[in-house]
Amino acid sequence: MGGSMAYNCLQGGNEMIVHDIRREAATPHLEAGAVWADSPREVAEGSEVVFTSLPGPVEVEAVALGEEGLLEGLSPGKVYFDLSTNSPTVIRKIHEVYEAQGIHMLDAPVSGGPRGARSGNLAIWVGGDQELFDRYKPVLDSIGDKAYYVGPIGCGSVAKLVHNCTGYIIQTALAETFTMGVKAGVDPLALWQAVRRGAQGRRGPFEGMAEHLLPGNFDPPDFALTLARKDVDLAVGVGREFNVPMRLANLTLAEMTEAINRGWGHRDSRVAMLLQEERAGVEVRVDEDTLRQALEEERG
Repeated sequence: MGGSMAYNCLQGGNEMIVHDIRREAATPHLEAGAVWADSPREVAEGSEVVFTSLPGPVEVEAVALGEEGLLEGLSPGKVYFDLSTNSPTVIRKIHEVYEAQGIHMLDAPVSGGPRGARSGNLAIWVGGDQELFDRYKPVLDSIGDKAYYVGPIGCGSVAKLVHNCTGYIIQTALAETFTMGVKAGVDPLALWQAVRRGAQGRRGPFEGMAEHLLPGNFDPPDFALTLARKDVDLAVGVGREFNVPMRLANLTLAEMTEAINRGWGHRDSRVAMLLQEERAGVEVRVDEDTLRQALEEERG
């Protein structure tokens, strides 16, 4: 992904110095006018702003703070964006070290996969100084078409982890429910085409949050918790009948049952999400006017 993002950045009219542990990975960039550097330090010495795209926290920390790394080449006032999926704790540690030297750091993990990195159809979630985000937004726009300022340092990485973890939890749930459906006798293609026509198939998993959890609006219900629990209970029953393990479904059923025992059965089915808020000791809320304004801005 780093190679594709760097190439798009270069094609966007930016002068570029490049480095990779495999020089051959930079061949297209060098042919397009980029200049080779023998180390991250040399990249930092010759650049106003530096971007890294690396496998994970260990590699980022080594490049940012290690021998022949960026810190040895960056001077006060220069800017560093890390595009990697990283630990917010590691990001904040590096930011603290850089800040003491007068160097700016922002975390900017991306989402879109290798295909998005090639096409530029890429989300970039940025944490750090908003003025620097605004200043370098044209460079970010040459890398991806959905650069977005999330908040202070580390917030971009947290947003990326929320996004990816949600996706993999949903992936696990889909494996569970589809094995149940197929073992219960439905053709896999017919099942897939059927569910894509339903309410969950017609919109993304985050859209409904603006209707219920974020504003804390569970009354009157769009779909009552008692009815939702009935549906999950029936699905778990099918799994039991056909000997399909339903770990996530049973966990969901237990969560709904606890919420009903709180006296919430008549409220919207999403009210069961309040139980996790209690356990985590945090409320996920947005003022309704602020939320409405944000939605209007997104719709253009």
